[in-house]
Amino acid sequence: MVREELQRASDRLREASEAADGETVRDRLYDQSDEFARMATADRGPDHGRLARHENILAEIKKNGNDAVGEHIDEAKEAITEYREDLPGV
Repeated sequence: MVREELQRASDRLREASEAADGETVRDRLYDQSDEFARMATADRGPDHGRLARHENILAEIKKNGNDAVGEHIDEAKEAITEYREDLPGV
């Protein structure tokens, strides 16, 4: 089962990594993209807490990225929010 919203977030983060200016930002975004790709296909999806931790990481990365990076991160966060709407809990 593929969680399409999380796969979409992964894709946007991969695009953000390609748009990044610095190596550190690029590497961190690439790592986040990989994490979301794994979560999208895992047997069990992530919970609210895990997603919140990743959203905090993305907010920190966005501060150090250029405008294009910020736009891709915003699109990824929209996909994460869509996924969270159907997630039980908080």
